[in-house]
Amino acid sequence: MRLKKLPVLVVRGKTITEVWERSVVKTWEEGIEIKTEYDKPGDPLSKDSTTVMIVEEPLAEPRIHLSLTGSFLDLGKYREEVISGYLDHLVEEGKLPYTYHERLFSYGEVEDNINQIKYIIEKLSKIPHSRRAQAITWNPRSDPARDSPPCLQRMWSRCLRDEEGKLYLNINLHWRSRDAYKAAFMNMFTVTELQKLIAEEISAKRGEEVLVGQYIDISDSYHIYGRDFEDFETRLLKSMKKRVFYDKDNRLNSRTIRSDDSLIVSAFEQAKKMVRPNLS
Repeated sequence: MRLKKLPVLVVRGKTITEVWERSVVKTWEEGIEIKTEYDKPGDPLSKDSTTVMIVEEPLAEPRIHLSLTGSFLDLGKYREEVISGYLDHLVEEGKLPYTYHERLFSYGEVEDNINQIKYIIEKLSKIPHSRRAQAITWNPRSDPARDSPPCLQRMWSRCLRDEEGKLYLNINLHWRSRDAYKAAFMNMFTVTELQKLIAEEISAKRGEEVLVGQYIDISDSYHIYGRDFEDFETRLLKSMKKRVFYDKDNRLNSRTIRSDDSLIVSAFEQAKKMVRPNLS
């Protein structure tokens, strides 16, 4: 009997929008069919792969894909959740098991929390080429028993210089599992926003410019749920047939949008106002 193997897919590109779009289509076309622990009776089998995404210029525009399954406001709120931690109080109150901000910025038991992002900044400020600048999310005491344990497992960071001597912050993220269609893009956008903030902090500490470098994203299970097939075909695949990747003059003819577009700026400002009371 031939062993069924999870295909390993590699997608490389300039922008997060280009790479995400190609990765999810590649999984749709080349992923294996397999059950998930969240299937309901009658759901089609999911499409699944191990996927490696290489984004060469994470901050290059257009940075937002119009086939994201949430709203621009949702994206702005998710960004605030991960970067500012406005939902962390729900973890303290026992209403949420974790947030990524809590695991990255305040990992551990109540009496011994560790700010892993602060450690990365301090480590790379002193030794930019260090291989030790990483943060983890998994808690082996509690996460294995959770219904929805963290998908993100580890973030590894390192600064490298180019031929001109400019310093770049590169990051690798490793995910045990990821909803390729409904979660991956929002993850990628938000993580590269965090990459930018870390680069700025290292720059301030070193007294030299630190630019945002390569972003590598590795998912052990990169999947499209069977229940989402119809929406995926209607929302993404149909738009790829009808619209160009980016049209700066006609938003209605474009599959992507710049992050500095007035629509995005307005939505993100609204998101900040909505979450601000939880940060006081």
